[in-house]
Amino acid sequence: MTKQLGKYSFGLGDRFGRQGRAQLNAIIAASERSVEINPVWNKSNREHNLTGTSPEDVRTEADTVTQEAGYDKPYFVDADHININTVDKFIDSSDFFTIDVAAYINKPASDDSMRNFMEMTKKDSFQRALNETITSSGFSSDQAAGTARKYLFAVEKASEIYKRIEQQKGTGNFITEISMDEVAEPQTPGELLFICYMLALAGIPAQTIAPRFPGKFNKGVDYTGDPIRFMEDFEKYLTILDISAKEFGLPGNLKLSIHSGSDKFSLYPLIGSAIRRRNKGIHIKTAGTTWLEEITGLAESGGEGLEFVKELYNKALSRYDELCAPYSEVIDIQTDLLPGWKDVKVWTASQFSEALKHVPGSRTLNPHLRQLMHVAYKIAAEQYNEFYRLLEANESTISACVFGNIYDRHISRIFGI
Repeated sequence: MTKQLGKYSFGLGDRFGRQGRAQLNAIIAASERSVEINPVWNKSNREHNLTGTSPEDVRTEADTVTQEAGYDKPYFVDADHININTVDKFIDSSDFFTIDVAAYINKPASDDSMRNFMEMTKKDSFQRALNETITSSGFSSDQAAGTARKYLFAVEKASEIYKRIEQQKGTGNFITEISMDEVAEPQTPGELLFICYMLALAGIPAQTIAPRFPGKFNKGVDYTGDPIRFMEDFEKYLTILDISAKEFGLPGNLKLSIHSGSDKFSLYPLIGSAIRRRNKGIHIKTAGTTWLEEITGLAESGGEGLEFVKELYNKALSRYDELCAPYSEVIDIQTDLLPGWKDVKVWTASQFSEALKHVPGSRTLNPHLRQLMHVAYKIAAEQYNEFYRLLEANESTISACVFGNIYDRHISRIFGI
């Protein structure tokens, strides 16, 4: 039986693998309100390298917390943002693969590939899809060659990665997501139509696609951009996916995936309204937000926990360039708005936690401090014995923060519960 991702799914990033039960409790709480969400524990190769973990650790966490909770519904482990160089280490332990093609966009396919694809665009199925989506995509046939030059090689690389996974795991035994979000320019709805056709021709049964949306999806903070423009394209993307599934034979449950989905509070009610009105699914991928709740919980706990978080911030200030460089495309920190160490050193527990915690409408949140702390998990990993000891000592406070963040501020806002 082919593995199938549910209508609603939620990516649960857990950088240190200690908050799986609190995360799962948020999913269970949603189920009790008749909103069924597949939990998907995700972790990238970069995060494994920085924290000293392995893909097997994520599988162990997911299996352990679901078994201990008696959770008998579908759940998945995502090899997040893998490419041809990193996929092999994830194959045994993962059953969800986010194939990242960003690095291959704008690289040329062979002349033969280009000719073959252009011939395929003359087929009736594609012409019907193009005609059905003219209004939604704003696209025309004369743009096909330019789009193929931009994306065809990327899809060919995705096919290479997909086939490597399929060869080892077997057809239908894993979920495939295609990620194109970590690029400078958004994909237009018309480009998405061509990409879906390329995926179908390549035999990639993608169940979710993560495009680069208009606006900025920075880590751990709210959406920056025009929500109206975002929703205009979001609605068009939904139409494109519907028609692609019908005309190209892609999976019927094909849905959008929103990467860096953590904390996009201004968009959640709009997204939720659109998917309910159109009876569509969604995958929201979060990463880093649980780590931020861990250190929020330590700050709120006071004592050793607060001192640990303060010192971590001090070290982050001194290692700013090193920590921020890998995330330069997805953070926007104004260094002159970062509080100085002399001030932070004497902050109370509530002062630090209120500056760090992202609650919609908060007047105390410092988004620059929050983004710096978001990328500073490497420092905690370097002191993992002390960090894990403090997590255990303050478990009840931290798990409450993790649960509240996922359920109250994310799930409830998206699904209207």
